[in-house]
Amino acid sequence: MPGPTIRILIADDHPMIRAGLNASISPEADLSVVAVASTGEQAVEMFRAHQPDITLMDLRMPGTGGVAAIRAIREEFPQAKIIVLSTYQGDEDIFRALDAGAATYLLKDTLADDLIRVIRDVAQGRRPISPEIAQRLADRMLNPTLTARELEVIRLIARGMRNKEIAAELRISEETAQGHVKNILAKFAVHDRTEAVAVAVRRGIVHLA
Repeated sequence: MPGPTIRILIADDHPMIRAGLNASISPEADLSVVAVASTGEQAVEMFRAHQPDITLMDLRMPGTGGVAAIRAIREEFPQAKIIVLSTYQGDEDIFRALDAGAATYLLKDTLADDLIRVIRDVAQGRRPISPEIAQRLADRMLNPTLTARELEVIRLIARGMRNKEIAAELRISEETAQGHVKNILAKFAVHDRTEAVAVAVRRGIVHLA
């Protein structure tokens, strides 16, 4: 006799990705897609309406992003089992998603067979983490973390702002802004702002839309 069906919500803003996931899942007798969402807000609404066993969540979606949607779902439904499926490979992206309550993190180039296996594992209460993702998390532990203010500053640097503009935006002195920039360069072990932005983008601290 077939086992109980694992009910799945897909949250991704790209129709082709949703279609591809559906195509991978539909042949499996024990898996069923019960709802789809294209924004973080819809993901929360669809979860509330269908309460699926597994949610496949993208991180980059219009409006409320994936991390915020994960937090909202887990706050209301603490037992929710969410698998992140994203193109983001930065250690900070991975950490934020798992810290928000995701069960595991997969890259979108994951093979269909691996995805199906992970869905079944997570449905049974396991939290499989690939060696690649585990290494990214280990790397993050070795990297100096930025303070909340430094995170604001690096994101403004990525927008092309100079110290004077950063100071005005954050309502701090130019000297204080310069100090934050120096701290960021030191923590990233780089010599200029361009290199700092490159490190921030690579690690997923900053996303250049």
